[in-house]
Amino acid sequence: MFKNYLKIAWRNIRKNKIYSYINIFGLALGMAVTLIVGLWIADELNYNSYFIHNDRIAKIHQRQTVNGVTKANQTIPLALEFELRDRFGDYFDHIVMSSNTNSRYLKYKDITLSSRGNFMQSDAPDLLNLEIIEGDNKGLKETNSIMLSSSTASALFGSESAIGKVVKSDNKHNMVVTGVFKDIPSNNDFHDVHFLMPWKHYLNTRWGWLENKNSNWDYNSFHLYVQLSKEAQVIDVSTKIENVKKHTDPRGDKFNPRLFVFPMKDWYLRSNFENGIQTGGRIENLWLFGIIGVIILILACINFMNLTTARSQKRALEVGIRKSIGSTRRQLIYQFLSESFLLILCAFIVAIVLTLISLNAFNALSGKNVIFPWTSILFWGISILFISVTAVLSGSYPALFLSSFNPIKVLNGTFKIGGFSTLPRKILVIIQFTASLALIIGTIVVMSQIQYSKDRPLGFNKSQLIQIPTSSQDFLGKYEMIRMQFLNSGAITEMSWSSSPSTEVWFYASGYEWDGKSKGFNESFAQTGVSYDYVPSLNMRLIKGRNFSRDFPTDSTAVILNETAITYMGLEDPVGKYIRHTEPSEQDFPLKIIGVVEDVINNSPYESVNPQIYHFGHGYGGFYNLRLNPNQDTRTNLKIIEKVFKDNFTNLPYQYDFVDEEYAKKFITEERIASLAKVLTVLAILISCLGLFGLASFIAERRTKEIGVRKVLGASVFNLWGMLSKDFITLVLIACGIAIPITYYCMNNWLQHYEYRTEISFWIIVIAVLGILSLTIMTISFQTIKTAIANPIKSLKTE
Repeated sequence: MFKNYLKIAWRNIRKNKIYSYINIFGLALGMAVTLIVGLWIADELNYNSYFIHNDRIAKIHQRQTVNGVTKANQTIPLALEFELRDRFGDYFDHIVMSSNTNSRYLKYKDITLSSRGNFMQSDAPDLLNLEIIEGDNKGLKETNSIMLSSSTASALFGSESAIGKVVKSDNKHNMVVTGVFKDIPSNNDFHDVHFLMPWKHYLNTRWGWLENKNSNWDYNSFHLYVQLSKEAQVIDVSTKIENVKKHTDPRGDKFNPRLFVFPMKDWYLRSNFENGIQTGGRIENLWLFGIIGVIILILACINFMNLTTARSQKRALEVGIRKSIGSTRRQLIYQFLSESFLLILCAFIVAIVLTLISLNAFNALSGKNVIFPWTSILFWGISILFISVTAVLSGSYPALFLSSFNPIKVLNGTFKIGGFSTLPRKILVIIQFTASLALIIGTIVVMSQIQYSKDRPLGFNKSQLIQIPTSSQDFLGKYEMIRMQFLNSGAITEMSWSSSPSTEVWFYASGYEWDGKSKGFNESFAQTGVSYDYVPSLNMRLIKGRNFSRDFPTDSTAVILNETAITYMGLEDPVGKYIRHTEPSEQDFPLKIIGVVEDVINNSPYESVNPQIYHFGHGYGGFYNLRLNPNQDTRTNLKIIEKVFKDNFTNLPYQYDFVDEEYAKKFITEERIASLAKVLTVLAILISCLGLFGLASFIAERRTKEIGVRKVLGASVFNLWGMLSKDFITLVLIACGIAIPITYYCMNNWLQHYEYRTEISFWIIVIAVLGILSLTIMTISFQTIKTAIANPIKSLKTE
């Protein structure tokens, strides 16, 4: 019986080629989108799957409240490690202190490369479950040891064994290779870690000035990773350690610090915090595109249902005959579902082809490395379920509708498709274009928000500005000499040094006092060390006072503040006033305010600017900022800079970054969302228009004789076009009325996530509505005009 159903289904598909092609291609397009989105979601959900114990790996964070605003910070003080080991060690299998992931120069013989990695305690290989290729997982026991990724080891030693070889770090420290681990895949945290060095080495070389490390709670500059014991629960451990810092640190009440355990499973997908409370993150994008993928599939299914039910009158006679010779309604439902299943199976095969063709382009667009899971049993099992569910979803209504025809009325010619029967079809068209219009408006709003943030005044000129990292010991004491050589080369017009990149803040400080400071005011400043020429090299605008100057030796104890800092501190006439440290530090002396500069965006372009202090720095361990000569070709400038660099730093690789490109990276996530949304919106519109085209073609075909009569009676082509088009345009206008308020509400809520945000302008809605109406008119006009201009003699000659 089932074989017979399939034969009949195949004959009907071949008999109605145009409608079958429209159905198959529309469904295939919807399925392909759903497949790609599904593969992308699976890849996102599997982030950090490389780490075997990812369900128990976590990071210690703390919530701090500054002037009523609570923020979640991922850095902790040194003393916390000892406190956790002594009082709460039973809750953890591993406790590992770590630095940030930073670049270091690694040299072996004549080969020098810049590699990124971490300084971590000796349990790090076990915590991360690194796959050791050479050596063992105890490679960080000695202070002068280093473990390398396989790619870094190959770059330094080729095919030679790496174990026991001596690598020079930053041309200063001799490190013995004690292990080589397999590169961590890109779809994981720590994927850019290509070396591990001992934590003791980090403390001794970079933070050696810190005394009483086991009781120092002053500097929240370090990271602490843990692996919970099998019996421990995240919530329970967070509750037990919450007030450790507050109760142990004599000044713990100042920012009301509360510790918590942040599990690895949330690092990537749920990393957003608002007022210290975890609110989501990338998981929202998964929901967003997952819903859009399902909507697009539903749109494709709607096309199938519309076209099938629209052709119901042509199949009424078939249903009547089958019922009259004994077919039950159940058998007819099975038949129509079989047709649906066969058509969807064909569509699924086409969808796989479309997915394979578009996967590389999708990966480039999304920044992912999604591959088609040919060998996954789970994937094929889900695919079979997917086909079956889609077949039932898209074929159930036509099957129930067609099988309900009365055979007596059909066979005696009195059967007519009532006006009510077209209502579901109209509702489905409205749903299609409501979804399409919502996607159009949403995409335009996302693009507008990105552009609005890009147009935000940056506070400096990022064009023709490059930065060179200066982490090696070779840079120490050479800033002034190198600056003069670069200037004399003619490749640059100005140069400076800064302790952090011009587009980021790496250090925050508190513990300042100034005249007029409110009692109980807990301050927090972004802080950057700079050279004399920082302001002119970045083309920053000085609002009050002056810049750092070599003519004033006392400028070594001077500071420049940004506008936000002046407002934050409540200073009306800041130049010449002093700020002082209230806590022990390297700078236990008054700092004179000599100038105020315009705010610079060096954090998220979607957030408010931080209060910023620029203090005089030493010129080592940060970045050279070079303003290229605009009167000379950029490539020529870079070649000249490279020559000067290599003449002075023969052992270091020449590397640089364009600041405008670094700033552009801040928009990557939003731009990828916008790009994906644009593609999905175009596909949704295409599927909707495809179904509309098929529906318009059928209706025009069904009314051919009516049109012939009207033409004979004097109707013009425009009259006929209007008659055939008005119903569709009315449906689209209804869809607009539904989509606009819903989309406005949703997108307005989405914009609330950003401190610096655009508004949903009236023109966005107008453009979206005019666009969808234009597409509708173009889609239906081809077939309606073709029918309207046809010779009425041909349509009436059979009467």
